[in-house]
Amino acid sequence: MARQRMGQHFLVGPGWRKRVLESLPLRPSETWVEIGAGHGEMTELLAAPDRRVISIEADARLADGLQTRVQSDPAKWAGVEVFLGDVLKVDLAAAAGGRFRVYGNLPYYITSPILHHLFAFAGRITSIHVVVQWEVAARITARPGRHEYGYLSAACQFYAQPKIVLRLPPGAFRPPPRVTSALVAMELPGERASLDIADERRFLKFVQTCFGQKRKTLRNNLRTEFSDDLIGDALRSAAVRLDSRAEQLSLAQFTTLFRKLASQ
Repeated sequence: MARQRMGQHFLVGPGWRKRVLESLPLRPSETWVEIGAGHGEMTELLAAPDRRVISIEADARLADGLQTRVQSDPAKWAGVEVFLGDVLKVDLAAAAGGRFRVYGNLPYYITSPILHHLFAFAGRITSIHVVVQWEVAARITARPGRHEYGYLSAACQFYAQPKIVLRLPPGAFRPPPRVTSALVAMELPGERASLDIADERRFLKFVQTCFGQKRKTLRNNLRTEFSDDLIGDALRSAAVRLDSRAEQLSLAQFTTLFRKLASQ
């Protein structure tokens, strides 16, 4: 019950776990960070003698239970290290020690904070594979011009190349959530690699301002930070219509606007 209160729904049934596992790029001698290990439903499948698995679990009871399973059969659980703690407070670079991949069945209510925490280690991460609410998956993967496209889309696509690889019905979990879920795969790097932005934190804050209120035009959202004359000049230089909304712009166009306005 503690885990349910934390927003976690356990992936049950060997069929669904196998389908998720088969979608993961499992290769020898790599390190995986698992977020929300639970009872070890996926940890058991990730474990291999030639693979390091760092399993992070915030629930002390579940972490202790998983640690007991690991210690009871060291050969079967070779390479698994159980970490008790909140993933948002874990220095993943220090824990992994090198490059790593991520798998996680994310609590729905903190999906965005976890993704942003992961992106802080983008230079060390090869790929991210997360189970999230279907609507969130649609937002993560939405392209400019789609109504789902928003700040989360832009941030995820700045750092990674996301795609939905598996649809998961409520019955795949216990307790079953009220919504459909999806497994999203994100290969890194994303558009960040070609945009060459020196101050990424400032750039993403700018993009967030652009999406401030979706019913407002981009111009109106930017008026909280810049003068109307500067905004108009920047929009024209980026070949963006003055009445455009943020959801119509690509990351390249946001970059042009950011450079123009940040230089003022």
